[in-house]
Amino acid sequence: MPSSQKPMRYGHTEGHTEVCFDDTGSYIVTCGSDGDVRIWESLDDDDPKSINVGEKAYSFALKNGKLITAMSNNAVQIHTFPEGAPDGILTRFTTNANHVVFNADGTKVAAGSSDFLVKIVEVADSSKQKTFRGHDAPVLSVSFDPKDTFLATASCDGSVRVWNISEQTCETSWPLLQKCNDVVNAKSICRLSWQPKTGKLLAVPVEKVIKLYKRETWHHHLDLKDDFITQTLNVVAWSPCGQYVAAGSIDGCIVIWKMDTQECLERVKHEKRYTICGLAWHPKGGQIAYTDLEGNLGLIESVCDVDGKKSHKAASVPTTKDYDDLFDEDDNEDFLNRDLDDVDWGSKPVRNDEEENDDLLMASGRPRNKGARIEDDENSLDTGVLKTDSAHDKDDDEESIAPVQPLSSTQRPFYDGPVPTPRQKPFQAGSTPVHLTHRFMVWNSVGIIRCYNDEEDNAIDVEFHDTAIHHAMHLPNSLNHTLADLSREAILLACESTEELPSKLHCIHFNSWDSNKEWTVDMLQGEEVEAICLGHGWAACATSSRLLRVFTIGGVQKEILSLPGPVVAMAGHGEQLLVIFHKGTGFEGDQNLGIQLIEFGRKKRQVLHGDPLPLSKKSYATWLGFSAEGTPCYVDSEGIVRMLNRGLGNTWTPVCNTREHCKGKSDHYWVVGIHENPQQLRCIPCKGARFPATLPRPAVAVLPFKLPFCQTATDKGQMEEEFWRSVLFHNYLDYLSQNGYEHDESVKGHAVQEQQNLLMKMFALSCTLEREFRCMELAELMTHNATNLAIKYASRSRRLVLAQRLSELAAERAAEQAAAEEEEEEQQDFRNHLNAGNTPTEWSQARVRKLQRQQSTEKDEEITDQANEDVPDETKPRSPMPCESASTPKSAVPVAANQGRINPFKVSSSQKDSLGHSANILDSMTKVSKKNATPTGRGAASKEKSPVIKPLMPKPKLKQAAAAAFFQPRTPRNEKKTVEEKGEKNGTAEPESKTLIEDNDSKRPKTGFQMWLDENRSCILTDNPHFEETEIIKEGMSRFRALSAEERMVWTEKAKGKEASDPAEGKKRKRPEGVNENKREEDQLQKPNEDSSSAKKSKSFQETTVTRLAAFAYKPS
Repeated sequence: MPSSQKPMRYGHTEGHTEVCFDDTGSYIVTCGSDGDVRIWESLDDDDPKSINVGEKAYSFALKNGKLITAMSNNAVQIHTFPEGAPDGILTRFTTNANHVVFNADGTKVAAGSSDFLVKIVEVADSSKQKTFRGHDAPVLSVSFDPKDTFLATASCDGSVRVWNISEQTCETSWPLLQKCNDVVNAKSICRLSWQPKTGKLLAVPVEKVIKLYKRETWHHHLDLKDDFITQTLNVVAWSPCGQYVAAGSIDGCIVIWKMDTQECLERVKHEKRYTICGLAWHPKGGQIAYTDLEGNLGLIESVCDVDGKKSHKAASVPTTKDYDDLFDEDDNEDFLNRDLDDVDWGSKPVRNDEEENDDLLMASGRPRNKGARIEDDENSLDTGVLKTDSAHDKDDDEESIAPVQPLSSTQRPFYDGPVPTPRQKPFQAGSTPVHLTHRFMVWNSVGIIRCYNDEEDNAIDVEFHDTAIHHAMHLPNSLNHTLADLSREAILLACESTEELPSKLHCIHFNSWDSNKEWTVDMLQGEEVEAICLGHGWAACATSSRLLRVFTIGGVQKEILSLPGPVVAMAGHGEQLLVIFHKGTGFEGDQNLGIQLIEFGRKKRQVLHGDPLPLSKKSYATWLGFSAEGTPCYVDSEGIVRMLNRGLGNTWTPVCNTREHCKGKSDHYWVVGIHENPQQLRCIPCKGARFPATLPRPAVAVLPFKLPFCQTATDKGQMEEEFWRSVLFHNYLDYLSQNGYEHDESVKGHAVQEQQNLLMKMFALSCTLEREFRCMELAELMTHNATNLAIKYASRSRRLVLAQRLSELAAERAAEQAAAEEEEEEQQDFRNHLNAGNTPTEWSQARVRKLQRQQSTEKDEEITDQANEDVPDETKPRSPMPCESASTPKSAVPVAANQGRINPFKVSSSQKDSLGHSANILDSMTKVSKKNATPTGRGAASKEKSPVIKPLMPKPKLKQAAAAAFFQPRTPRNEKKTVEEKGEKNGTAEPESKTLIEDNDSKRPKTGFQMWLDENRSCILTDNPHFEETEIIKEGMSRFRALSAEERMVWTEKAKGKEASDPAEGKKRKRPEGVNENKREEDQLQKPNEDSSSAKKSKSFQETTVTRLAAFAYKPS
């Protein structure tokens, strides 16, 4: 039956166009220079599916559901077929790739580029690449040997080469083509092709003939030619059965030969004589699709009656062919080397379908279960022996195959359980794959190390972000270092072993003060360095022997630790070392990793003892490191960033999902650094790849952190996420303070202020929603001042039950706070007695803190004694213990905090009732301690460092000292001596306190600012515990100026009113000396009560920072 040529149709815009069939032969797929890949159901399909793969496409290949395209951005990328979803970058060149092809089983891709290079890349793991150098001009075409032994290439330098793939050497070279300097100037693109299945012959289009060369001997076998051909042949293609060869010329001629007879069977002429640039056989034969340089698509049907010939052959050997293919698959495919992203982890048993056609075994496009076979079983056979026997019995045209009987299904063992996951290979955080000629060896917060490994240069460039650390460096790479790390002190490099040299660890200590700044250590025989890292004063490497070797930065060998499993990655920061290793075998795509955190400080300890490392489902680790503040972090392949939560038992919390910020499915973010203050995730956006190219220099982007809380679109969810993120990202301050590192105390204050603001907003929202139980839960996270505001807000909102419960919570917290302070002071006193080995600095700091507490306690006692000085003995409150002038027992401190400091001028015999009244509770809450509380509000005050006060200039601990001086009755001069004598007799008055009171008495009159400062001094000290007196006044002046004019006028009027009332009070106090003494005592007995009530009435609302943040609570309704 003669062939029939269908009319051509428009497919793409003008330019180079290629064509192929899918694995089943159901679709015709074309790719044009317009960057589109079109899927045609038939030549008459008027609405083909179109996939845009880029701006311009030079070549494409299709197999096993993977679409490979060579793009104008110098990349070879992968798309899924037929969905067309991007699936990453396979490899890159410095110029565009001209031709890409699959091997027989679709596991490898060969690409030839205009930069004279040829690469073979494994589809499952793009890091496994082989580069072939030798051509002196752009590569025109490439072709895989069906047995994956050889690779044929044609180039513009006029040569056709055959390469040995495993040895990466050139087997032979023939000068067959006309030389040119670029692909566009080439007379022919020379699409050469191997004979299918056996690969015995290589067909090369040369001028007007097809030259055939024999395998292994590489001798010229014969030429195929015909008088119908008048111009140079451009492409050649074998039929799937290997019996026919088709070729297309630059003038539109298509010729088909039969190999047995070298007879020309078909001659087809292009209707417009355009250059044939694409030619493809149908998988079952019988059809040929072709394309031209104008973007047109054509189809030739009923070619050579191939269907009938193939069906005659297929009937004789279907079972044996399937059996051989089954074992070929086991030999050629390695489950453990498959890509972690593209593997179908489901358990799929291997089938032996005898009715399935050999050409359609991989039509499903899904990789088979390569780990399902059980190796080395007693029932299994040596497939190499079977293949050798069958190869001897095959003839040239494969008419007969060795009669090897396949094993029955009952004899072949299978494993139907969970599929083990291949172990992740070791990686260096912040580096790009080793196979790249230009790559990043490390990119971290200190600088960048690049490696250039090409024919011109093999060197390492070191660049520092801060040139004050060190200038840029250019280092030779004669040892082929593959691992690198960079710190503020040194550069650490490592190389693999060779046949002559062992694996080496090389350190450049540029921060050293001596002249010898480099040292090198050779590993033991057979030991390879797999991961390295640097810390402060130390370096470490993990080896293939599962050893962790630690060195000083000067090269002294220190600890040697055994790792529980093969190392995956390491990172160092300061005195901390973080190691990820394989803890066991993972299943169903999950990695089973463990993590260790070791500290090399004065107290060497292991923080994380090989705990399991949480990862996303079917993911693996891609980055490991520390934040700039020293918190361990890591990133997995799903883009989830996790941070160590030291405040919750060293657990891991996800803080960001970089995939949420990616625009495309194949886009990723390459992390280079993490900062907690400010909260920044520094990374590089990679379009269509997992890692960036070295040139052009990639730009760093900053992503925000976001905890994966639910309902973050609502106000409640948003505030909850912000609050707990603030708590998490400030845990490092507690870690730094506990380990003696320097840190800014003001950062903690701002964090607490921010957290309390969010809690007050959530409290107000819960009140609005009538969620009073939720309000109580929020109040447990508040500090004393915030609880004070919550009580007031609840009272103003007419929620009396809630206000009462909040008052009880505040009273309970105040008692716990006092007990905690007492316990802390007792422990400190015990340590002062026992710790005789303290350094002078530590001893002096403890002494200053002790002096500060004594001064505060003595001033409180002085105020109480002077307030009760003129009260009759029977009405004075009994002191819980005898008063002594200098040695006040420590147990007196909580008594003063709970009772005497509630109201120092109130004379009452029932002090026990003071805690039950809400007003007294509010008074006591702001006077318990000046120490900042943590968001939980329980037992955290003891962790904060108290401000160091100069012994000669003590500051008032709270506003009670100023209030005592203000409300103290003015004693006439002739009565001052009596008062002083009483004070000396009772031994309760200190000279410094007397001087302070007398100085305050001498200030007449007080201004409005002075009164405001006396009221708000404690608030300023709470927000800024380290302020001195002058700094307090400056801060007070700035806050007083921030008040509105009306508020300042109120304070001025208060000052004037006080000044006017002072003379009247003085007159009332003056009595003739002859007046009855009992009357004077009676007046003095009533005066403290009046002062106490007037103090309550005149007590104004404290304008603290927290109050302003929660100003919504006081807006008039």
